[in-house]
Amino acid sequence: MDETEIIRLIGVLRQEHRDLDDAIDALLFAPAADQLQIARLKKRKLKLKDEIAALEDQLIPDIIA
Repeated sequence: MDETEIIRLIGVLRQEHRDLDDAIDALLFAPAADQLQIARLKKRKLKLKDEIAALEDQLIPDIIA
C-alpha cells in the first residue's frame, strides 16, 4: 500500500470513527438505551482508533538515534 492509499484509508476510518461517536451519543440519550449495543459500538470505535494509529505509524519513517 502506498502513502496516498494509506492517507485515504485513514480519512475513511476517521470518518467512520466520528460516525460511531455520533451513534453512541444518540443511543446514550435515547429513552431505552441498549447497553449491549452501546458497548459493541464503543469496542468498534476503539478498534478503529487502533487501526488508524497503526496506519499512521506506517507513514512515519523509522529513525534510529
